[in-house]
Amino acid sequence: MEIGSVKIEKPIILAPMEDVTDTAFRIICKRLGADIVYTEFTSSEAIIRGIPRVMQKIKITDEERPIGIQLFGGVETSVSDAARLAESYGPDFIDINCGCWVKNHVAHGHGAALLKDLPRLEKIVRSTVKATRLPVTVKTRLGWDANTIVIEDVARLVEQAGAKAIAIHCRTRSQAHTGKADWHWLEKIKKTVTIPVIGNGDVVTPEDVEQMFAIGCDGVMIGRGAIANPWIFRQTKHYLQTGRHLPPPTLEEKINLCVEHLRLSVQNKGVRDGVVPFRKYYTAYLKGTPQVSQLRQDLMQLVDLDKIIKRLYQFLEQNTALMEVQ
Repeated sequence: MEIGSVKIEKPIILAPMEDVTDTAFRIICKRLGADIVYTEFTSSEAIIRGIPRVMQKIKITDEERPIGIQLFGGVETSVSDAARLAESYGPDFIDINCGCWVKNHVAHGHGAALLKDLPRLEKIVRSTVKATRLPVTVKTRLGWDANTIVIEDVARLVEQAGAKAIAIHCRTRSQAHTGKADWHWLEKIKKTVTIPVIGNGDVVTPEDVEQMFAIGCDGVMIGRGAIANPWIFRQTKHYLQTGRHLPPPTLEEKINLCVEHLRLSVQNKGVRDGVVPFRKYYTAYLKGTPQVSQLRQDLMQLVDLDKIIKRLYQFLEQNTALMEVQ
């Protein structure tokens, strides 16, 4: 797959996710084998205004490359101006969000709201392409609802407007995250456009990735499946190469990665902002671990980094000792 200077054979990609794909999580997924990552989706209007909290979201590190900065907005000039400013942060490409289903955003004409106004969507893509020297890509959904599937028109439109790739979450806006992603559209889109097509939606196992590539996708994007299991990138690459599954991570591996992730979070955001929002990851790292309820309660109360790490390794030692006795 080729997007400007980014050339990767069958990349496995971390999807952009609000409040999830911050610098720390992106680095963790890169270390575990993600080929391409994206920033959280970021307000074009906020970038234009230079709001510090938002500008922090689009800062990137060399370890994350290749990486795209994802923008959202409903005003042509705002998105293109934001792309021009985002270019100075050094991403490998700019991505336009045309798929966010959240009510607060679509009510303001952002994200999936553009699927109800294709002329405006086209203007936004075309003006953004002209505003930056970087490749521009688009992430979208199938349509607003089951009665308005417009993905074939959208794919043709964004290609003609100059986009270099399209990522498709195979649900409609009205589905949000419910129901089942309809992958059969991916094969149709591959016959509709010549730009790379990236499949997304309900990708949670190596077999899912294998199936999407078999459909003809140029890349496969993993979202919620990576939150629950950031090892999925390593596991999938091993499976595609050997046809065999890696063993699931041990508790020690889970604790070690959790600590590595937490340290990165604090390093990038400071102690308070790095520790408290991180709590949402504990469930994923500790899922399936016996006798974990007390540990989770303790972690939700702690805000001191060293005390959190000490409590995690204390739990590991206790669990290891218990297993040896059994």
